[in-house]
Amino acid sequence: MAKNEYLMRHDKICTHLHYSIRKALSTETADKWYTHTPKPVYEEGDVTVLWNQAVHTDREVTENRPDIIIKNKKEKTYTLIDVAIPADRIVVQKEAERKLKYKSLCIEIQRMWNLNCTIIPVIFGATGIVTRSLRKNLEAVPGKHSIDPLQKTAILGTSHIIRKVPQCEA
Repeated sequence: MAKNEYLMRHDKICTHLHYSIRKALSTETADKWYTHTPKPVYEEGDVTVLWNQAVHTDREVTENRPDIIIKNKKEKTYTLIDVAIPADRIVVQKEAERKLKYKSLCIEIQRMWNLNCTIIPVIFGATGIVTRSLRKNLEAVPGKHSIDPLQKTAILGTSHIIRKVPQCEA
């Protein structure tokens, strides 16, 4: 049960980001982010947005499926966005871990396609705790992103998980 609930909370944050990215690209989207259903691939001009897709490379890379990928052919950039919602005490550790997680994939992308690759970790604690660098990380993602609604989504997801846990009587 818990794994599915954690995944739902994670996917809600990713959906919110995906919606804002799509809106920035001026593609047709739903009226509200919570009614938006991301499709695996969106193309708008020179920009391709991938949702939960594996990146195939010449060399084997174990970590090859970030949450959102934005490929801009015109600017020759490849942006890997990875979201995590860990326990509050390990938020900073998880952010550093996410940057390292996709480092080999980023190197391989640069080698194969000669694109500038960027890894953007988006980390929220289970109760809404954020790192100091989150604002800067969100500014690097196309679209208008505010920390408050993303934080609210993480907190509501956590409260939903807590409500599902059966009450134990002492």
